[in-house]
Amino acid sequence: MALSISRRLVYRLACAVVFLLVSSLSLHGQDDPPSDPSSSAASPLESSSSSAAGRDVSLNLLPGNFLRDQENIWFSPRELAKGRYWSPTVTVVAATLALLSSDPYVVPYFNHTTAFRGFDRVFGSNVTGAETIAIPAALYVVGLDRHDSYMEKTALFAGEAVADSEVLRVVLNSVTARWRPSDVFRRRSYSDTFFRNKIDVGSSFPSGHMIAAISVATVVARRYRDHRWVPWVAYGLAGTIGFSRISLRAHFPSDVFLGAVLGYAIARYDVLQGH
Repeated sequence: MALSISRRLVYRLACAVVFLLVSSLSLHGQDDPPSDPSSSAASPLESSSSSAAGRDVSLNLLPGNFLRDQENIWFSPRELAKGRYWSPTVTVVAATLALLSSDPYVVPYFNHTTAFRGFDRVFGSNVTGAETIAIPAALYVVGLDRHDSYMEKTALFAGEAVADSEVLRVVLNSVTARWRPSDVFRRRSYSDTFFRNKIDVGSSFPSGHMIAAISVATVVARRYRDHRWVPWVAYGLAGTIGFSRISLRAHFPSDVFLGAVLGYAIARYDVLQGH
């Protein structure tokens, strides 16, 4: 009994730290200074790119950008210490705790239904993982072929966002060590799932597929938001990937939600800060 209570306390403390990190990260980029009006002579697309707090991207700049991103991510909770962003923090905490509470009731349905068998074959883990990698790779190749620097930079920003997200995902997976829904199939309880997975880096909380998919989708959607169909397609595909993680019994809904929040926050307010 004491061990069970201890696990709950550690789990809640870990969740609180994660949620503070996510929420403060999700808004820390909003204080970037406005772009220089003199840059308005550039083309609309390139102006949007180059004015992002002076950030640029290239193969040579990627390592430095990545290190700055990691600094921003891991030091972002200091914004909360300054009394900022508590409202979104509370919102994220409440939403995630609600999903964590519902996980034991939602997941058994997917563990026992065959309704999504055809869907799962189309959106299997290997397929969706390959799609997430293929999109930025295809953008970069096409950009090179067309001499389209904006498209090339979009691909590089997407790759940067995925790299940033993966570092955070690996750390959180290692800390929380949560079982996947498939790991608790036929077991007595879906409630006590944290700090049990022996393969920490491959544990469930948050979803690696979702954090990467949303990272790519956010970069593409923001960079090509003038084309109204692009955000719909980008986020629609990412949302489909997220649902597939639940129907495949690879993740709980709370894992997918947190992956979406992290991926969006990192791509939107760190990699594309100032847009």
